[in-house]
Amino acid sequence: MERINEANEFIDMRLSHMSTSDRVKASRRAKALVLGLNEMYKKSKDPILMELMKAITVKKRKIEKRIKGPIII
Repeated sequence: MERINEANEFIDMRLSHMSTSDRVKASRRAKALVLGLNEMYKKSKDPILMELMKAITVKKRKIEKRIKGPIII
């Protein structure tokens, strides 16, 4: 239950005014949350957990895109 609360807090977290170091920490936290939720999902197959993992992954991708910066060709 604690993981689910952490996941909801992460999803509600604002991304503006974050330093690069904060973004890296948030990305690592997202990965840990997804892995923890995945362990719970393996046991219960609860679709709510899958939706949480998807939402976290979307937010994680946005953070990582911002870390990498613009693609210059």
